[in-house]
Amino acid sequence: MAHKIDAAACVGCGCCKDSCPTEAIVAGDAYSIDAEKCVDCGACASTCPAGAISAS
Repeated sequence: MAHKIDAAACVGCGCCKDSCPTEAIVAGDAYSIDAEKCVDCGACASTCPAGAISAS
């Protein structure tokens, strides 16, 4: 089960991408999480200053 980023709440700071140990977070128009690479560790959610990441 992968975490998800709420694109509307994301501020585009990149903290989540920097904290991901499996490089599952992809930058684009909005950040997104590759569910196949995500190991559901929660590192991204704990570093997101906007609270835009949640477990799905």
